[in-house]
Amino acid sequence: MNIKLRWLFAYLGLFILFLSLGAWQINRANEKQEFLDTEARRVNETIQLTTETSSDATELRYKQASVIGHYDTTKQFLLDNQIDAGKAGYFVFTPFKLQNSSKAILVNRGWIPLVEPRATLPNVNFLVEGNITLNGRLNTFPSIGLKLEGANQPTKTNPAVVGVIDSQILARQLGYELFNFQLELDAALPNGFKRDWAAAKIMQPEQHLAYALQWFGLAFALTIIFIKFGLKK
Repeated sequence: MNIKLRWLFAYLGLFILFLSLGAWQINRANEKQEFLDTEARRVNETIQLTTETSSDATELRYKQASVIGHYDTTKQFLLDNQIDAGKAGYFVFTPFKLQNSSKAILVNRGWIPLVEPRATLPNVNFLVEGNITLNGRLNTFPSIGLKLEGANQPTKTNPAVVGVIDSQILARQLGYELFNFQLELDAALPNGFKRDWAAAKIMQPEQHLAYALQWFGLAFALTIIFIKFGLKK
């Protein structure tokens, strides 16, 4: 193949690649902005959680919720490998049965540090009698980067330690239905641990736009270099 054609194809390939990456970053910026707008809107929405509430975790995410019922402290769960300020610990999940129903929601009562030795589990027991009203934020369960086989299977202890929250598996162990999302207990309510329910940490739209500008800049610089090189030849 003629060397000039090889240079032309190389230029076109890189030019199209840079433009594609820039366009992808703009698309990601639009997606992130839509996510942030949805989050900001839902933070100001409050719903009453009942058995008729939708099970669409994505639709309900970040909405404030109020629910009446009682805690089931006979079986609680510790979500392992949760880091706070550089320290290892657990999120404490306690089932909360809705009033006049066998259905429950897992209440995230907050973060608690790891106890050494690791085999020693923290004390998360408490006493609450009768029906109470809880307030908090609805959210999907915490995700992890690498899901190991068997991580969703709780230990035989009480509280049980689990690496991944799977509401269906935990429901079978509890013997009653669970919502497929969590209630992050309001920081002002008692019977909880460290709670700092910050918004999801995501790359801001402005960062994606900056990356897009860089890719388009590279495409422009490549074009200038190619033109100068062509003129010299």
